[in-house]
Amino acid sequence: MTTKISYAIAFLLGLGMVFLGARFFFSPEVATAAFGIRFNANGDYAFHHIKGIRDIFSGILLCALVLMKERRALGVMLFVATIIPVSDMLTVLSKSYTGLQQAMPHIVATIICSVVGILLFTAKPQTKSL
Repeated sequence: MTTKISYAIAFLLGLGMVFLGARFFFSPEVATAAFGIRFNANGDYAFHHIKGIRDIFSGILLCALVLMKERRALGVMLFVATIIPVSDMLTVLSKSYTGLQQAMPHIVATIICSVVGILLFTAKPQTKSL
């Protein structure tokens, strides 16, 4: 049961990552503000496209691992990927104009990725009974 819930959470995380990445393409100012930082692109959205495509890739990879039922690989990816929201959180908190409210999405992502990653990696393989 825990594995099924973990798969569902991972799949939703993947879809969320695709959404966040797409937002960096279609609404870059909103995406940057939601991320928790200020960024004046002056019409040059190259950074946003770089960030967006990485989020989309990560989301698609998460969903693919769920659909292929690659439990251990998914667990490792989620746990190792906690470096991303931790780094994002530290970046957001390093700004003088941000606080815990702007860092909260990154903190939540860190907790979810680490907990679900550990659960999936350490879960015993499910055997089908005849």
